[in-house]
Amino acid sequence: MYLRFLSLCCVCLFLISCAEHKSAPLATAEHFERPPGVLRVCADPNNLPFSNQRGEGFENKIAELLAHDLGERVEYTWWAQRRGFFRNTLKAGLCDVVIGLPSGFEMALTTKPYYRSTYVFLYRKDRGLSVNSLDDPLLKSLKIGVQIVGDDQSNAPPAHALTRRHIVTNVKGYTLYGDYSRENPPARIVDAVENRDVDLAIVWGPLAGYFAKQSRVRLEVVPVSPQIDQPFLPFVFDISMGVRREDQDLRDQLEQILDNRRGEIDQILADYSVPRVDQGKGAGGV
Repeated sequence: MYLRFLSLCCVCLFLISCAEHKSAPLATAEHFERPPGVLRVCADPNNLPFSNQRGEGFENKIAELLAHDLGERVEYTWWAQRRGFFRNTLKAGLCDVVIGLPSGFEMALTTKPYYRSTYVFLYRKDRGLSVNSLDDPLLKSLKIGVQIVGDDQSNAPPAHALTRRHIVTNVKGYTLYGDYSRENPPARIVDAVENRDVDLAIVWGPLAGYFAKQSRVRLEVVPVSPQIDQPFLPFVFDISMGVRREDQDLRDQLEQILDNRRGEIDQILADYSVPRVDQGKGAGGV
């Protein structure tokens, strides 16, 4: 279960559990009143395709849709999604909803999932590769990019799965944190594929799908198989919205909007090339 939780954290690039100081005090049950007429969203100002300060991410678009149906306006609390994100935003009462979280995330009250996505293999189409399984013997000879946190116990699922298969010396790590002075730091792993620094990368689907679509070269986006690597390392995840645990009314309102606006939300995700495994289809070539 610990490994599964670490995987969930890595998936959304929040890394909350493994990034927060273990010595940090436990959150209190203090109640924060939501200001009238405002949907306060906790978000990263530099993290496409999810969000940025210019409102260009798919979570920005979904936030606007939520606010419209609530009869409110969106107001952001911007914080880089790394160490201290939850403690300094949602838990501090500065904002009231996080648009993308793993379903069942223990530091928040989550809605029902509004999409399910997957890790993907990402490689240049002109390489002529056809890799869709972690057990493909070709992985032993390719230079592979994976995203890492820097602590062996908190790496994303691809690093753990490759290590278990003794695929180590040909793996290159790209930090999830990245250089925050550049736009969208987690996207450097996609740049590495595009620039031939690696032959192939294993990347969280929404990140790969969006930047593959923007790429100047044709990139293949192929869902990772198996979806759950044994003994229990998932590569597909349900994604929800999260509020403070005491904000059940807001959670219920958000779930109603998710039901009412299912078509519009699905279209937003499609516009951003988010690979879906909850609609009977995965990602294809981009």
